Amino acid sequence: MTTADHATALDPRFYPYRADIAADWLAGHVHAARFVPGQMTQVRVGCTALRRSADGRASRDSDLLWGEVFIVYDRQGDWSWGQNQTDGYVGYVPSSALMPLQEPGLASHEVCALRTPLLPQADLKSAAMDYLHLSSRVQVIERQGDYLEIAAGGWLYAPHLVPLTAIVSDHVATARRFMETPYLWGGRSSFGLDCSALVQLSLARAGRAVARDSDIQAKSIGTPVDEGVAAASVGDLLFCDGHVGLLSAPGMLLHANAYHMAVAEEPLPQFIDRIAARGLEITAVRRPQ
Repeated sequence: MTTADHATALDPRFYPYRADIAADWLAGHVHAARFVPGQMTQVRVGCTALRRSADGRASRDSDLLWGEVFIVYDRQGDWSWGQNQTDGYVGYVPSSALMPLQEPGLASHEVCALRTPLLPQADLKSAAMDYLHLSSRVQVIERQGDYLEIAAGGWLYAPHLVPLTAIVSDHVATARRFMETPYLWGGRSSFGLDCSALVQLSLARAGRAVARDSDIQAKSIGTPVDEGVAAASVGDLLFCDGHVGLLSAPGMLLHANAYHMAVAEEPLPQFIDRIAARGLEITAVRRPQ
């Protein structure tokens, strides 16, 4: 399993089961009318919302990014219900955003820019077909000047791609690149993201696959700093109820938040005072390894 392993027992965010249908590997663990093996698919658009129900107005629980593997267990009209294999998240996505799984393991590069246009030809004047986002993985098949053709179709600007082995160990530097990106509940791209997605994406560029939601991150990322905020170092993650941020410099917090409705950096004491007025406090500090 993926980061679903970190979830509490049979948390429906991470375990694909409903009363009428469930993944076959959950047989004997949940009650469902039928159990199915699922179909492996791949995301064929730059970014698509993963929703709580088969309705475009339903809550956005997360996003799926180009190239991610999504196991479909059920289809309802124009919607597919299944599980993202990057972080284990379960939900509904438009079926049009998916394609049959290409041969796994063929991705050669990932996007290192916050986002980059996917062009129909190796020409900067051609109209963008879509935008791919940070950490999206692609298979490069040809180079033409400054552009790389990908197997799924289209061309990307070569400096916006790096080999999969080219990680950026400084996750704070990656997080800071998202400064002023809009805050979006469930978002997971430079078009908009939430607090835990900022952490997830920043650590992904550092070669660390972590859980999607802050409550699971607070129990699973790295090691706990038992002494609390006073012992926090730059790069540590600070958690309060339903929220996470990064200590970006001594006494500074970098986080995607609904107060600024953006990714912002602010004095840590200012943040602590603001949440204290709501009866909240920092409950955990963790150090990514």
